[in-house]
Amino acid sequence: MRRGLIIILSSPSGAGKSTLSDRLRAWDENIVFSVSATTREPREGEVNGREYFFKSRENFLQMVDNHEMLEHAEVFGNLYGSPQEPVAKAIENGQDVLFDIDWQGGQQIRNSALGKYALSLFILPPSIAELERRLKSRAKDNENVIENRMAMARDEISHWPEYDYVLINNDLDKTENDLKTIVSAERLKLSQQPKIVDDVRQLNNEFENK
Repeated sequence: MRRGLIIILSSPSGAGKSTLSDRLRAWDENIVFSVSATTREPREGEVNGREYFFKSRENFLQMVDNHEMLEHAEVFGNLYGSPQEPVAKAIENGQDVLFDIDWQGGQQIRNSALGKYALSLFILPPSIAELERRLKSRAKDNENVIENRMAMARDEISHWPEYDYVLINNDLDKTENDLKTIVSAERLKLSQQPKIVDDVRQLNNEFENK
């Protein structure tokens, strides 16, 4: 038995964060994505509690005031955030919760009531030229969007010292293996193993009864 981790994965767009998130979840089904809350209207086929927790603006802001959100932000007029309760329950059940978020969201989580369970990792590109090449090779965005993403990347990268671990994603397979190694080691930390106290007590009892 162990406590779960809050795994925070951040990077500038194009550095490989989403691919690494998918690989991490494929590696261990005990790692789940956090389900966010939002004030936007549900889209066709979306189910409350699966894609998002759909909230009224009033209800969402009340949750913020009550410190029930680990992090939140407003995007294009809609509020998005991570409810604290389901994450806390997952941690107590030994389940790791993955957050694929920017540095601002990561900072809010680390400063929250559950921040002591957070493992934060920042993914860097091997070079700015390679970052731009990756963004262009995806063929998802037009030139203006790519320019905006490159402009944002400089500010995002400047926050790397705030993280527990920083990985340079020069080789995707190697970065994936490094990520798995870090998660495996963090799971073994004494703070993540509440049952260890009982195990040590049992060893001491064996000494006394010998």
